[in-house]
Amino acid sequence: MTLDRRSVLAGLGTAGLYGGAPVQAQPAWPSQIIRIVVPFTPGGSTDVLARLIAAKLEQTIPGKGFVIENRPGAGGMTAAGQVAKSEPDGHTLMMGHIGTLAFAPALYPNVPYDPVKDFQPVALVAMVPNILAINPKLPAKTLGEFIAYAKANPGKLNYSSGGQGSAAHIATAYLTYRAGIDAVHVPYRGTAPSVNDLVAGNVQFTLTGGPAVLPLSEGGQLRVLGVASRERVGFAPDLPTLVEGGLPDFEAVQWYGVVAPARTPRPVVDRLNREINALLGQSDFAAALARDGAIARPESPDGFGKLIASELALWRDVITRAGIKAAE
Repeated sequence: MTLDRRSVLAGLGTAGLYGGAPVQAQPAWPSQIIRIVVPFTPGGSTDVLARLIAAKLEQTIPGKGFVIENRPGAGGMTAAGQVAKSEPDGHTLMMGHIGTLAFAPALYPNVPYDPVKDFQPVALVAMVPNILAINPKLPAKTLGEFIAYAKANPGKLNYSSGGQGSAAHIATAYLTYRAGIDAVHVPYRGTAPSVNDLVAGNVQFTLTGGPAVLPLSEGGQLRVLGVASRERVGFAPDLPTLVEGGLPDFEAVQWYGVVAPARTPRPVVDRLNREINALLGQSDFAAALARDGAIARPESPDGFGKLIASELALWRDVITRAGIKAAE
């Protein structure tokens, strides 16, 4: 597989994608409650991040306050479609993530929004690097040894994920393509059972978020071989990146970020971006993210827009090549 993040970014022309018409005189903002829509049920990572940010922004943006609206349905697409059609006045935001903004258009036939045209990126919030974990019975201590073993045993290794079309499924499929190995996907109903079967040896490897596998590696129940981020991570500083292990430019991270309807006034977007980035720079907030295997990642609206565009292209290729379909 020759497609990687560097070539995707080099081939994308994102100038003007998020600009819109010149901003005219705008009424005072905010003039009403600001809604942050979460496209999933309460309690998940997307919801927790949205609530943390809303609580902090209420302290720095005077007005009517913030409210979280959970609108689950259709893998997040229902809420995203509604937000895309909302009034672009700065009072409706969405906590988006890699699934709604990068995976969905390739996984589903009728997505009710365009992640690039229908949203104005506001702020990237956090990235959750995936970690390659294997059953310790495999005779591999490094990424290179694991790839060599897998190539010597084509089709004999199984990898687990939290479900068909899940982030772990797509990330691990990307790994198998880039590493040139043949392995069988085994989907589970959630991350916990997929990792439990990895510990039991019923599957041999997975590429998933750190909180699910790092504690088990410390107890010797799993062996972790590398992190799929550009740099080593602070919550596991001794763990090499998969790039260091021999996969050039390999990155597979889950990410979360705030978006607004397209044509939201740029002064409003820039204000929100400054406030959120200031929050991400606070040590207590960064430490809270690290406990959940996440990394605070301040970024400009345009930088976040480039990330969305590059991720759309990258994962569309991965999903298409692997023939991945969403669970019915």
